[in-house]
Amino acid sequence: MITSGSRYVALGSSFAAGPGISPIEHPPAGRSGNNYAHLVARELGLDLIDVSYSGATTAHLLDTRQDDAPPQLEALTPDTALVTITAGGNDLEYVGRFLRGSFLNTIAKPATILGRRVANRIRARVSYLTDDAAYQAVTDSLTAVVEQAGQRSPEARILLVDYLSLVGPATRPRLDVPLNEEQLPSIALMADGLAAAFAKAAAATGVDLVAASAASRDHAIGSTEPWTTGFTMLPPTLGGFVPYHPNAAGMQAVAELILATLRD
Repeated sequence: MITSGSRYVALGSSFAAGPGISPIEHPPAGRSGNNYAHLVARELGLDLIDVSYSGATTAHLLDTRQDDAPPQLEALTPDTALVTITAGGNDLEYVGRFLRGSFLNTIAKPATILGRRVANRIRARVSYLTDDAAYQAVTDSLTAVVEQAGQRSPEARILLVDYLSLVGPATRPRLDVPLNEEQLPSIALMADGLAAAFAKAAAATGVDLVAASAASRDHAIGSTEPWTTGFTMLPPTLGGFVPYHPNAAGMQAVAELILATLRD
């Protein structure tokens, strides 16, 4: 039973940290005071230790330092009551490929004045193909994270929280995102592979899966109430935002999914 005052440790990458969501409490990590971990902790009165860090791979959770931060699992203690884990996307360069493709397609438009061949060369610099071994590696790494978390915090409730959907039924190529009809399905397939890795790791370890990916498909980019941001080349200082990441509504939705799971 997770009671008020219990220790809660949040692990993960930017989809847990919440870059671009005010207030940013730890700029190097892009960690927001209104990410899902903070919202859950406030609702339940938990003692939150949030070590989520933008750009983190599963290696940064397991055994690799990130900047000056130690491996995230080191934050776990025997008295930890709740652990949430959102990582693995950076292992696949999931958002990174989406960003690079969007950026290159955007700059390829004015490049057409130099000729269609030049523009096509720019667009071709991103590969969206990921083999089955890469997804299996994420599954294995997430399984290892859960197993080691259980060893460090044997009494903890551990939740695997997967990624909010960026692409859904309402997402239109060229209009909602600067990818074409051939590129956009590849991003959707990568998202499906990442979600499957979470599901397999949860099944292998017996922990609960909070399937944010499934819950958010109708709230993807291009929907009437998106839970993630779209694409921009403007930095936040010039009125832009952090592209292809959870927005405040998305973080609130994930927090509610976690709370529902805990209450079940």
